[in-house]
Amino acid sequence: MSQHYLIGIDVGTQGTKAALFSADGTRLAESFQKSNLLKQVPGVIEEDPEEQLLAVCKAIKGCLENFDGNPSDVAGLALDGQMAGIIGIDDQGKNITPYDSWLDTRCAPYIQKMERSAGNEIIRLNGGPASFNHGPKKLWWKHERPEIYKNIRAFVQPSGYVAMRLCGLKGDDAFIDPSYLHFSGFADNLNNRWDEGLCQEFNLDIDKLPRIVRCSEQVGTIIAEMAQRCGLTAGTPVIAGCGETIASFLSSGGIQPGICIDVAGTASVFACATERYTPDTLNRTLSFAHSAVPGLWYGYAYINGGGMNLEWFSKEIARLDHKKDIGSSSGWDDLAHLASLIEPTAHSPMFIPHLGGRNSPAQPQLRGAWVNLDWADSIGALYRAMLEGVALEYRLYLATCQHLIADFTATKIRVTGGGGKSGLWNQIKADVLDVPVTQVNRSEGAPLGVAMIAGYGVGLFKDLGTAADLWLSVGSQTDPNPELRSYYDKRAEQYERLIDSLYSWHIDGN
Repeated sequence: MSQHYLIGIDVGTQGTKAALFSADGTRLAESFQKSNLLKQVPGVIEEDPEEQLLAVCKAIKGCLENFDGNPSDVAGLALDGQMAGIIGIDDQGKNITPYDSWLDTRCAPYIQKMERSAGNEIIRLNGGPASFNHGPKKLWWKHERPEIYKNIRAFVQPSGYVAMRLCGLKGDDAFIDPSYLHFSGFADNLNNRWDEGLCQEFNLDIDKLPRIVRCSEQVGTIIAEMAQRCGLTAGTPVIAGCGETIASFLSSGGIQPGICIDVAGTASVFACATERYTPDTLNRTLSFAHSAVPGLWYGYAYINGGGMNLEWFSKEIARLDHKKDIGSSSGWDDLAHLASLIEPTAHSPMFIPHLGGRNSPAQPQLRGAWVNLDWADSIGALYRAMLEGVALEYRLYLATCQHLIADFTATKIRVTGGGGKSGLWNQIKADVLDVPVTQVNRSEGAPLGVAMIAGYGVGLFKDLGTAADLWLSVGSQTDPNPELRSYYDKRAEQYERLIDSLYSWHIDGN
């Protein structure tokens, strides 16, 4: 009796990860290929799309080499990937630009141009503002590289480019799924179409924008050349997939309104699942993105490097206290233990977690800080303040969602990523947000979510809710401490006033 297997591939910033699953969600194999970020001059960060394709082929082959089953039993695969960057392709479906990474900042003047000309209209229609994402990047190629731009058939994202190459698709077949549209700059996101008015406003050729397809739509099958490179069987179905953040939300069980998702990774991402598309033109904090689940939206925001702050602290600060092995698992345990000994009081230090600038809302000049320090504060107090700072920022995100959607109620928080293993951090988040926090018992992240989409796309599941019920499990729940509710109500007000004051100070200083 033949089996049915699924492969999910994440074309990420640090590398490409592929994971192979059985139909019941058991992970059978996984493989990772490190990325090659090309940093030529300050502000320019690119990748070679053909190297991204090669990495995907190697990652798939690595999975199959560690797998006892028959590759012909792979029912389908899907890809997710970096969301805010673009690749220009020609009529043959081959790249004629490098991957213009979301980390690349060359398009900054065009962010300002889009903001001045149609800032609120872009948020209203797209669901998010112009930033270091598709819209300004497209305009950069149009105005700064016109000879290349005129030969671009379509702009796509890394996962879409790789899927096209695996299937031998041409430029006319270029596609994007709705989960990317809030980054696109030129979409009518609510209606899943390109907006002619925005294209005319910025004189962008609408025919260079790819067709919009459902994330579960089959876009092609593996061609013989690519099957040989991957170790798969020619004819294996390829499903469109979605953006990596949206795949992570799905893999965390964010499939119903009221569920919040905390992706506690390198960036700290917080999302609220809702049935309402409510663009944040007032606060400019939340972006509203399509879920892979039809009819569901995520209002989400993130701290740029929220998890990276802890790495910095362990390396640069904690070692100054002569602690041994800070950075190892025992070192992290030591820091958590020291922080757990600190009782929250009105005199506790407060931490602003924006060492790399604030993303939501866009306040790039803002930087991190500890305040309210005195000589009694230990390394544990500093560390606890860092954990609390992320939770306080999340509280602003949640408050923004509740302001936009008056009847929104956060029922639970699902936490995934490395930071989700910290019981102390989960308790702080539960206390600050006054919502129970539950760990997700799956470590695969985005590849898990996009493999579920592959299964739905090839007909193994009747819907994504069925897939989530079958594949996902949760761990322990951390409930908020009601005795700290009034304390954190006041603490949150202080945090908001502090961050506004610090931003004004940075603006005045520049």
